[in-house]
Amino acid sequence: MLLLDSLGRRWSLRIIWELQDGPAKVRALRSACDGVSPSVLTKRISELRKLGFVEKTDGGYGLTRDGESLAERLRKLDRWARRWDKRRQR
Repeated sequence: MLLLDSLGRRWSLRIIWELQDGPAKVRALRSACDGVSPSVLTKRISELRKLGFVEKTDGGYGLTRDGESLAERLRKLDRWARRWDKRRQR
């Protein structure tokens, strides 16, 4: 339940999604996550670091091995959701 509760917090999954293409600085993450306040972004990054999904890198923040594994599963869920949405719209 810790995982579901943590990832269910607003912006957590979006941050992981945005980091799947490589490390990003806070400013770039904030721009990609339009609408997130600086304090919430900082808090979510901190939470994701404590969970072991995000790490500080020379390029800002990036995904750890577990973060990459989670992002891979999110991509699969995204593909499934797109197929589901097409069927739903028929």
